Amino acid sequence: MENWTGCGYISRDQYILRSNYFQILDLEDHMAGLKIIHVAGTKGKGSTCTFCEAMLRESGFRTGLFTSPHLIDVRERFRINGVDISEDKFLLYFWNCWNRLKEHETEDLPMPPLFQFLTVLAFKIFVCEQVDVSIIEVGLGGRNDSTNVIEEPVVCGITSLGMDHTEALGNTIGQIASHKAGIFKHQIPAFTVPQVSEAMDVLQENAQELTVPLKVVEPLDSNELNGLKLSLSGSHQLSNAGLAVSLCKCWLQRTGNWEKLFQNDNKEANLPEAFLRGLSKAHIAGRAQIVPDLSSTSSSCISSEVAETSGNLIFYLDGAHSPESMEVCAEWFSSAVKENNPSPSLVSFSSHDIESINKVPGNGYMQHEKFNIQEINKISKKILLFNCMDVRDPQILLPRLVSTCASSGTFFSKAIFVPSISTYNKVTSGTSVVPSDISSKDLSWQFSLQRLWEKIVHGIDTDSLLEKSIKMDGAETLPRHQFLYEDASNCSPTDGYLACSAVIPSLPLTIKWLRHCVRENPSLRLQVLVTGSLHLVGDVLKLIRR
Repeated sequence: MENWTGCGYISRDQYILRSNYFQILDLEDHMAGLKIIHVAGTKGKGSTCTFCEAMLRESGFRTGLFTSPHLIDVRERFRINGVDISEDKFLLYFWNCWNRLKEHETEDLPMPPLFQFLTVLAFKIFVCEQVDVSIIEVGLGGRNDSTNVIEEPVVCGITSLGMDHTEALGNTIGQIASHKAGIFKHQIPAFTVPQVSEAMDVLQENAQELTVPLKVVEPLDSNELNGLKLSLSGSHQLSNAGLAVSLCKCWLQRTGNWEKLFQNDNKEANLPEAFLRGLSKAHIAGRAQIVPDLSSTSSSCISSEVAETSGNLIFYLDGAHSPESMEVCAEWFSSAVKENNPSPSLVSFSSHDIESINKVPGNGYMQHEKFNIQEINKISKKILLFNCMDVRDPQILLPRLVSTCASSGTFFSKAIFVPSISTYNKVTSGTSVVPSDISSKDLSWQFSLQRLWEKIVHGIDTDSLLEKSIKMDGAETLPRHQFLYEDASNCSPTDGYLACSAVIPSLPLTIKWLRHCVRENPSLRLQVLVTGSLHLVGDVLKLIRR
């Protein structure tokens, strides 16, 4: 059920949140003071919000950033001045809100669901921390999202739209656009990026209905960066950065701060210096992120001086889980592994080891890798480590990943399918225990992913082989020793063995096995793309950082 408020539509849950929970937590009179930037979209919401936060922080404002989901620790969702909220403060605000809501719990006013509670908690934190600006990322959709209790944002943004969460948002791009446009508020400026015509038509219709001045923002021209690079990797980030720049400019203008920013700046510059600093410093975990696994580094091959940035096992992490984001992920990975593999023919050697600096698109910084001759001569194999939620369609995701990589000349030697540790409805922290009991894990979904992979790679059904694999006992859960070393050209399902893919029953076991393989073979470098699920990416980060 939806009701018209004069500013926009509000659902029953949003009405309860605004009229009851806000009153209980003394938030109602303070919301206007949060000076909110509200961002919805399918792709790039988190990146756009992160760029906004960094630019306004560099401009001298105290920032609050609310995003989702978290990868390792729930505190990642709440950033104050670019840093995750401290554990002490988080617990203080969490229990204050929880206990006050619990005291007022009735049959007609139950405790809010998880995301709704985290949303209202974010507002409480930002009010108490007296931030100058709050950047709020929509959780799901827009119109019915918990964050859409915001009545008067300073400005709204819609990132690139695509087919995702169709079970909740609709089966057409127009239906999805309608949900996203639900964050528009009467006469509040809004910005979006170029969209397909069906989506753009819906956005413009909704904007017209609410007298919203909607502007379409072109991708940022890299020449405007004055030689700097965006801290977030991938050409698609120019679109997110362009939108973020427009959102920040509008926010500064509408809050009366634009002229102040330019007082000591070059007015003829395309972008203020503070914006340039923000665009080059913004960081977000789990998106186009490169993390060498230091525990797998062999001291006989790599000196301690370079151990921090190179290794035999390198994880390329991207939580892509929609067809469009999977394509972007594939383009980034293909580019990153090529830059991370110096060709011996391009390097001049002396009698001593020569160090060549290779800039790798990291996340939030530029990593510099130093290679000696042994490093350059390593045999690199590209491994896919994949899982996705069963509400996704792997028959679209995996072919898109393979074809986009192949078009750039990037091919996977092996694919490994694993279950995630985390689940979407759990609130975890960095100190959460990693479960060790895998005996009861249902791997039927992972075997279906493997079956699809083999069909994509070889064009044949492997049901009979996988039926045998599914019945493997615990002693046979790991691939045989030569699995990683077999040449890709020999990969064909023969003799009852799948040489190009494997299902491993737990992620900790998988990481341990990969580390063992590279330690046993110092000439081997594994470049592992972890994708398909932000939960999987978060779990990998949690394991390799321990």
